[in-house]
Amino acid sequence: MNLDVNLAEYRRTARTWLEANARADDAQEADGIARAKEFMARLYDAGYSGITWPARWGGQGLTQAEERAFAAESRDFTLPTYVFSIGLGMTGPTLVDRGTDAQRERFVRPLLRGEEIWCQLFSEPGAGSDVASLQTRAVRDGDDWVVNGQKVWTSVAHHADWGLLLARTDVDVPKHKGLTMFVVNMRHPGVTVRPLKDMSGRANFNEIFFDDVTIPDEHRVGEVNDGWSVAVTTLLHERLSISSGVGMGTRRDDPTALDGLRRLVDTTDPLVRDELVELHIRSRALALFNQRLAQETKAGVFPGARGSAAKLLLAELTMYQADLATRLAGPSAVVGEDNPLSQAISLAPGMALGGGTNEIMRNIVGDRVLNLPPEPRVDKTVPFKDLKVGTQA
Repeated sequence: MNLDVNLAEYRRTARTWLEANARADDAQEADGIARAKEFMARLYDAGYSGITWPARWGGQGLTQAEERAFAAESRDFTLPTYVFSIGLGMTGPTLVDRGTDAQRERFVRPLLRGEEIWCQLFSEPGAGSDVASLQTRAVRDGDDWVVNGQKVWTSVAHHADWGLLLARTDVDVPKHKGLTMFVVNMRHPGVTVRPLKDMSGRANFNEIFFDDVTIPDEHRVGEVNDGWSVAVTTLLHERLSISSGVGMGTRRDDPTALDGLRRLVDTTDPLVRDELVELHIRSRALALFNQRLAQETKAGVFPGARGSAAKLLLAELTMYQADLATRLAGPSAVVGEDNPLSQAISLAPGMALGGGTNEIMRNIVGDRVLNLPPEPRVDKTVPFKDLKVGTQA
């Protein structure tokens, strides 16, 4: 069997499908959700959603080679998949890794078909980079749990049907040891979602309030008080998916990326060409690093903290692109109310915050990859109830 020939045929088939089904004007806003869901259903039915996910739970059971081939063909199209990015890149992989068979059977296939939208409920007003300081409480009530608290900076929560929720279930142990992970119904009475506008004028983030929200114990992911280890799984998938762009939709129209800048500036200027070459080198290096991590993951070698390095590299690349676009475009980078370049530049700093700040990523890489001495942890053995964190008195 000639694998190269088979892969070439896979790419040709994918290209034909994309040309027939992908549209350049697919919207990402509220009025485009129904269209995005319909597209995801067609994507799944054609065999291009969950390409490397286990076939047992609704994936295609193929290899990274097919996934990279489809991604390569997709770059020439705009796919309306952003609203599914959390489910495809973070919550879904966590359920595959750590969920029960019943949870995988119930949630994975609808997620891949775009029937249900997911969000991730970790950060709080007083628990961002130090997410283990969170105060949202889940209290056992027979076969259920009752949740009260607040989350913030939650992407696509205003569209979400389900969320992966990290809550505190024990205050008598150190903060990392008293957390439990749950699947929560975002349509449940008592869940209030309020959109938050960012500096670009968009409202992709939200704050969420939980008031006596009931969650059945069958929706608990992992063991009671072992939620931190489940959260680490989610965060590793999050950083890998952010750095590789899983589920985020293609960015062929990104005005700060290489192709966008080439159309914008005078490429006959040798100094400008030097800048664009540097951008290409950085972009290519990150792509190759992500490819290596993906291949290792498929081979059963989980990348661990090196996923934080990939996320850090993407954040730095995004800021480099924005700075370069600002310098090369001059005043046109900010002129105009609906200027795509201005919007892309204003969104860039968020990449250094979402999924863990650059400072946290450097700490993780230094501690767990380079084996440098860790920072002092005075709260490591202190029961959570004795800590003064966030807004806690």
